[in-house]
Amino acid sequence: MALYRFRVTFEDHDEVSRDIEIRPTQTFADLHYAIHQSIGFDASKPASFYMSDDNWKKGKEITSRELTEEQSHIPLMNNSRLCDFIADPHQKIYYVFDLLGNWTFHIELIKIVPQADPLASYPQCVRTHGEAPKQYGGTGIGVLPVPEDFDPENDILDLDDEEADDDREEEVLGTDEADLPEGEENTNTFTASVDVEGESDEFETADEDMMDDESSSDGDDF
Repeated sequence: MALYRFRVTFEDHDEVSRDIEIRPTQTFADLHYAIHQSIGFDASKPASFYMSDDNWKKGKEITSRELTEEQSHIPLMNNSRLCDFIADPHQKIYYVFDLLGNWTFHIELIKIVPQADPLASYPQCVRTHGEAPKQYGGTGIGVLPVPEDFDPENDILDLDDEEADDDREEEVLGTDEADLPEGEENTNTFTASVDVEGESDEFETADEDMMDDESSSDGDDF
């Protein structure tokens, strides 16, 4: 029996592709799971294949999503064989996966292999090119757990108060010894509150008074 070889490409990452071989009598559901196994995605999300023309214009839909009564005419993947929908040897299929994630793919029939390997299991990925993007993204930054008793208003205010206290403490303590060049001492350990100039005047006045007293005493002795 012959095989279909499809090339599957991300619409937004055309440098990433997978070649998948599958039997014509297998279903679109088989192709759906083979695609996600080859790119490492979780295939549980709803998806739809659209038979397309050369311009990737959507045509007939084959889906796995839940249908309303009015949509009951749309064929389901599990019941739809590939050979019942593919007549063009270069058939293009537009594939939409996970409506919320909005993943879209281009699928093209690039070769019909005359004979399948009787020992191989199909579908199978026979060629891989490029690293597939992450299905759910992710920044690699962990989220810290929030305590159950966390109060946004009070806890934020407390944090601000603590930061303010730290700032005031830095103003009082002055420069850290570790920040000074080697050989220098920290002379600004505490904030001085004494007026140095006024202190000098007081000492000079006191010295003059003592000298006057000594002179007066000496005069009395003579």
